[in-house]
Amino acid sequence: MVTDEVAESIGQSVLCWLATVSSDGVPNVSPKEAFLHDGEGSILIANIASPVTARNIEQNEKACLSFVNVFVQKGFKVVGTAIVLKPDDDGYNGRLAKFTAMIGATFPVISIIEITPNSIAEIVAPSYRLFPDSGPEDRITEALAAYRVDEYRKRAK
Repeated sequence: MVTDEVAESIGQSVLCWLATVSSDGVPNVSPKEAFLHDGEGSILIANIASPVTARNIEQNEKACLSFVNVFVQKGFKVVGTAIVLKPDDDGYNGRLAKFTAMIGATFPVISIIEITPNSIAEIVAPSYRLFPDSGPEDRITEALAAYRVDEYRKRAK
């Protein structure tokens, strides 16, 4: 279900948003910075500081994940089931190694959230439909201005 296009989009997205629901129906949406496709059909998210997300998943496995490349303004919504993998679980160390290769060992990974997709839908900015003669390059130009990339680049120096 995780196609090459979806996996590539995961790799190009800086943040994802994970929505979970508590046992009493209270929604929670939390940004996640460290996430990846495991190459086997699941999406892994490093739980660095999200006790509410982990607790919700342990009580209710339903989850929704979205990620968008903010410059191209395209991404995907993934609806599926989630589990929380802890350090003593089988396969944890292999999954953790993928995150260590990606983000280093600076951030403590408390657990790993594994999403098994049930459905995946593309997210596309309305401007693609409203202005069909324009393309990704136009979206990138607009996003660079909207996100004030030059201003932040100067601040970072």
